[in-house]
Amino acid sequence: MAVERWRRFLPGLWAGWLLCVALLATPAGFALLPQADAGRLAARMLAQEAYTSLALGVVMLLLERAAARYGGGSQFSWGFGLALGAVFCTVLGYFVIQPLMPAARLGQGPLSFGALHGISTTIYALKCALVLTLAWRASFGPRA
Repeated sequence: MAVERWRRFLPGLWAGWLLCVALLATPAGFALLPQADAGRLAARMLAQEAYTSLALGVVMLLLERAAARYGGGSQFSWGFGLALGAVFCTVLGYFVIQPLMPAARLGQGPLSFGALHGISTTIYALKCALVLTLAWRASFGPRA
C-alpha cells in the first residue's frame, strides 16, 4: 500500500533533514564565517527548515489519518501524536519565539536573546526527538 510506504519513508527523510541542519550546516557556518554572517545563514536555513517541517508534518498527519481510515485503527495513533507534536514545536519555535529575537538582541522585550535562543534550541531538540521517534516507530512496519 502506497500510504504505508510513505509513512515509513518520510519520517526518516524528515529526521535526516533536521539533523543535517542542527549538526552539520549550522555549526559549519559558525566555524567558517564571521558571527553576523553565520547568524544570517543560520536564520535562513532555519526558515527553510521550518517551512519544510510544516509541509512534511502536514503530509505525515494526512498519511496517519489515511492509514487509520483504511486500516481500521484509532484516528489518534502514536504516529499522529508524534507528527502533531513536531508541527506544534515548529510553530512555537519558528513562528512564536524567533520573531522575538531581533528585539531581544537590542535589549528590548521581556527575555534576553540568550534566553530566547535557549528556549528555541530546546524546542528544536524536542522536535528532533519527536521526529526521530516517529522514524524509529516507522522502521517496525505497519502499526495502529
